[in-house]
Amino acid sequence: MARVVVFGSSNTDMTVQTPRLPAPGETILGGSFRSSPGGKGANQAVAASRAGAEVVFICAVGDDELGRRALDLFRREGLKVDYVKVVEGVASGVALIFVDDDGENMIGVASGANATFEPEDVARLPESLFRPGDILLAGLEVPAAAAVAAMKRGRAAGMTVVLNPAPAPPKGAAETAELLASADIVTPNRVEALALADALDEGDRTDWRAVARRLLDRGPRAAVITLGSQGCLAATLDDVRAIPARRVKAVDTVGAGDAFNGALAAALAQGRALAEAAAWAGAAAALATTQHGAQSALPTRDAIARFLDDGQAGESQV
Repeated sequence: MARVVVFGSSNTDMTVQTPRLPAPGETILGGSFRSSPGGKGANQAVAASRAGAEVVFICAVGDDELGRRALDLFRREGLKVDYVKVVEGVASGVALIFVDDDGENMIGVASGANATFEPEDVARLPESLFRPGDILLAGLEVPAAAAVAAMKRGRAAGMTVVLNPAPAPPKGAAETAELLASADIVTPNRVEALALADALDEGDRTDWRAVARRLLDRGPRAAVITLGSQGCLAATLDDVRAIPARRVKAVDTVGAGDAFNGALAAALAQGRALAEAAAWAGAAAALATTQHGAQSALPTRDAIARFLDDGQAGESQV
């Protein structure tokens, strides 16, 4: 089976549960607090590993207690962390998260060591990390220039390069074209898709097929747009498929996107076709919303399979 190489961020999530999300300048009392490992890259690496993939995780942490704790956890999860960058005198990344009683969230991130990644760091990585046929999953909680460098090395080596464009560059950002041109598959959510495609948000009237076509015109050979409770859209130049979402009682949506991307990468590494991999990833994302936390909520391969066996969501051509 192919291997998954994840190039992305590592953070510690500090989460406050509140009845509703605070408005600007507002203080809400009565919430509970928990600290847990996070960061989109780390979440996706753990998600891919639990979904059955062999995973190499490339990230940056500080030489502090949070960084040491993160590395210990990655090893316990079975991730290969030989090439993690440890930065002296710099704090590890931290995310401050509010989650309300409906499972909605708002997040602020102090990038710390994540922001130190440079293309030169990618150039120093050994050739053995970039194997033909493997999957490279890159995110944007690290500097875009470093992500592009990793994606280009992966693509030149014959890997399938998946870009999770989160957070998306601002509309018109100079790096957008290079990011999309360096990816084989791009996996934005609805907000990120509109920004990358330079398209208007028309609410329920938004034509996601047209948005997907605009993304494909900019370089990737496939786009998977996640649409929350509406499922996702898996598009290539030849085929567009709508993958319905599985119905669950969501309590926390923080890790859903990362569960999706990690499981998608694992499914692609297992040789699944894009639409089948997207359905598998959608099931993983749905399961992740049924528990609190990010990494703590990520499902295993067996849990995803059981969930699908209970009544797999179908797919339709659009």
